[in-house]
Formats: sequence, C-alpha cells, structure tokens
Amino acid sequence: MAEYKLNTPLSDADIAQLKAGDVVFLSGTIYTARDAAHKKLVDLLDQGKELPFDLKGTAIYYVGPSPAPPGRPIGSAGPTTSYRMDSYAPRLYSLGLKATIGKGKRDAATRKAMEDHTCVYFGATGGAGALLSNSITAAKVIAFDELGPEAVRELTVKDFPLLVINDSHGGELYAVPDLKAAGIE
Repeated sequence: MAEYKLNTPLSDADIAQLKAGDVVFLSGTIYTARDAAHKKLVDLLDQGKELPFDLKGTAIYYVGPSPAPPGRPIGSAGPTTSYRMDSYAPRLYSLGLKATIGKGKRDAATRKAMEDHTCVYFGATGGAGALLSNSITAAKVIAFDELGPEAVRELTVKDFPLLVINDSHGGELYAVPDLKAAGIE
C-alpha cells in the first residue's frame, strides 16, 4: 500500500498509479451528488443539455451533508452507500468522471467501467462525517437546490482522506479470496 497526495482535476496518470488499498489525500474541487441528483444529471444528458459542472477529471462524493454550523462551510459530511448510484456511474465515467467517493461495494458493471475509462472508487470512512468535514474548506450549492441536503454542491477540499477500494486495474479492496480454491472451506 502506498500513500498519495492528489489534486483535482485528476488525470489518467493520477488514477492509473493507484492500487486497491492505497491511501489518498485529495485536494481541490469535488462535487456532491446522491441518487436523486444522479437521476437529474442523467435526465439532463438524455435531453442533450449541459450538466451543472464539467465531469472531466473530477470526483463525485456521495454525500448529503448536514447544515453548516456557525462559522463552518458545511456540517457533518459522511459518505452514503454507493450501490444506489451504480446504474448511473458507468455513463458518467464514460464522460470523463475520474473518481467516485462513498462507502460499500460497487456492482460488476461499475467496476468494469472503472477499468474501461481509467477511473477509481474511493472509500470515505462511514460514521466519521464530522471528522471528514474538517477537510472541507468551502461548500456551495450549484444545482438542484430543491433537493435540500441532496442538492449538488461544489466542495473545496484539502487533504480529504480516502482509501482506494476499486482501482482502474480491476483490483478491489473488498475482494474475498476464493476459499475453496485456496483449499480452505
């Protein structure tokens, strides 16, 4: 396992060097979107309209943050379960999205899309939303305000702590070895 400090926008070279289990401290601009926002993003694409942000080289964090307390840009910002976005992720990867951030496993089609488009899935620590919010230095709603906490936000992050769960080479941190093949049943 290696440790990296990366900045957005992310390049293919940035992503290709990462392996499942690596630690990444991400800085720059990332965007938030959960399932309702993903549906709206894909609807815009289907209608031939522009998205509210450029996907190329960016990361989407699957989060619905709590309201910002006084003097803070954002409240608790812990990850949500990622599989709910699996029906949308491959299309967004094909359009230049380089990373997604959440918790839990991804389906086979999403993992294959990461390989096909040199993308990565980062895990953020579930249950540590207040701690993670310390790495968020600015936040503003940029689309779908009607979704409340699930609106699309532009976040500025500094050394946002992440773990590579799925890399662009087919590696998966959550992979369980085939016990039968290993002679263990």
